Amino acid sequence: MAEEKKKKKLSGLKSRYKLVFLNEDTFEERASFHLRPLSIFVTAGITIILLIVLTTLLIAFTGLREYIPGYSDVKMKRQLFTLVQRSDSMQVALNARDLYIDNIRNIVNGTLKNDSADKKPTGNAKVENINTLKKSREDSLLRNEIESSDKFTLSANTSASSGISSFLFFPPVKGMVTNRFNAVKKHYGIDIAGSPNEAVKATLDGTVILANFTSETGWVIAIQHGNNLCSFYKHNSSLLKKAGDFVKAGEVIAIIGNSGELSTGPHLHFELWSNGSALDPQKYVAF
Repeated sequence: MAEEKKKKKLSGLKSRYKLVFLNEDTFEERASFHLRPLSIFVTAGITIILLIVLTTLLIAFTGLREYIPGYSDVKMKRQLFTLVQRSDSMQVALNARDLYIDNIRNIVNGTLKNDSADKKPTGNAKVENINTLKKSREDSLLRNEIESSDKFTLSANTSASSGISSFLFFPPVKGMVTNRFNAVKKHYGIDIAGSPNEAVKATLDGTVILANFTSETGWVIAIQHGNNLCSFYKHNSSLLKKAGDFVKAGEVIAIIGNSGELSTGPHLHFELWSNGSALDPQKYVAF
């Protein structure tokens, strides 16, 4: 009996049916279709599967997935990850800055603590507090003598010039040296006699750091060169460069003159300084 029922169901699915569309008033046949239940089920199943596949592809490979709850944009994730990294870096930098500021504050206030001071001694070892040590009179005198020995003194040490021995200096002016370098008399340069309106040239490449007038030395121009070397040109009648200008060796920077209270005639007072030490220009420049 069961087999017969199954056969009837299968035969029913395979049976052909006719779907007819009639005019209600005239009963005229408008359209007709021959259908089978099995073909309808198969067509509907394939259609549903295709719709599911198309919907999945649209969600997976288009921007529609951004509008579905549970999905997020890949670019947004990357941006969030980058922002998190930057915020962590900023937090580390802020912590380091705060620690640095605290250390500076403790040093200024004299409250800097030594980690070893908090450690307890072990055994029978004795810990001596350095703050309890008393300074002797001889120690104080020696400290004062060393601290005040070189205060406010100008050095004319030629050892500082060892790094510029290979430089090729350009003579600022050509002429006779009328007053030589003498550190004992505090004459930290040389005087070169010249004719009026003669051009003064830069001895090396560098940047003008001073271009001003003083009552004693008149119009003065100074150039900062490499290797912590500076050159000064004094008693000019006029300056052709201003502070901040970059000049080349041999470039005209001023006009020789007789300006300033210490000048006794048209000449150029030329100085060379290296690391705060005055140098004898005649040892490096051929005038």
